[in-house]
Amino acid sequence: MKPKVYVTREIPERGMKIILEHFDAEVWPEYGPPPKKVIIEKARDVDALVTLLSDKIDAEIFDAAPKLKIVAQMAVGYDNIDVKEATKRGIYVTNTPGVLTETTADFAWALLMAIARRVVEADKYVRDGKWKVSWHPMMLLGRDIYGATLGIIGAGRIGSAVARRAKGFNMKILYYDKVRNPQIESEVGAKYVDLDTLLRESDFISIHVPLTEETYHMIDAEKLRLVKKTAYIINTSRGSVIDEKALCEALREGRLAGAALDVFEQEPISMDNPLLKLSNVILAPHIASASYETRSRMAEMVAENLIAFFEGRVPPNLVNPDVVKVRPPPDKKY
Repeated sequence: MKPKVYVTREIPERGMKIILEHFDAEVWPEYGPPPKKVIIEKARDVDALVTLLSDKIDAEIFDAAPKLKIVAQMAVGYDNIDVKEATKRGIYVTNTPGVLTETTADFAWALLMAIARRVVEADKYVRDGKWKVSWHPMMLLGRDIYGATLGIIGAGRIGSAVARRAKGFNMKILYYDKVRNPQIESEVGAKYVDLDTLLRESDFISIHVPLTEETYHMIDAEKLRLVKKTAYIINTSRGSVIDEKALCEALREGRLAGAALDVFEQEPISMDNPLLKLSNVILAPHIASASYETRSRMAEMVAENLIAFFEGRVPPNLVNPDVVKVRPPPDKKY
């Protein structure tokens, strides 16, 4: 009998097709996420869950799911899952790392260039009928990227990919991470500095850290006071890495030139969020990895993680390796 899987959202066909071939799978049919009570109900009789970042997977879910053996997340991050609790209960947790590195780096650069050259403002300017003079020396002035200083917070896969792109713009590259990255230093001449130095000296600040207790609000009101008035912040990591209220105040008061954000403390963003009223901010709906190629490969990786586990192998993208001591993969192939 095939293992039972509940998929909390429609995923790209390449991965979904594999899951349907190998498992007895049910998919939440709506565009929005299923309510938690639905996940609890569906989890009662399944061997596996396929989840997204917006699904809160915690002890309440696990309590309702005595047969649950693996949670296969379609994302790099997994801060929505109580991994410690899962490990304690012998539940495997997997993710889809690596595949979205270049796509996310591309989008970070798209945001950086758009905010620097006021592309979104310019588009609105034309559409609103405000373009009355063909050319003016003071019209929608932005900032140069070529030769500027880029500060990268978090020099893992994505931060390093962003740094490589900066080399083509002849940028001075600074980076901060809790662990030094000698490879990126030798590859593009990036200079390791402490966070305060990076904030003081950078013209563009791009954030690429996971959300942890240590990184929660790491960019707060105090840190924002260090940033140049002419600088821009780009965030494609997690919204809560930045204190959103403090960021709004800095932008409103002119202590920061602009921000380009793909992630927010509350997602989807509330329509009364003050960021929506600021013209020097670009807002995107968490789409940094949203290319056809990348999302399809992520879906395939979800399927590969599931298949590996139920074939008695350790999944290739296991995020809680200690779980193997609690529950080895099943002996029998299904």
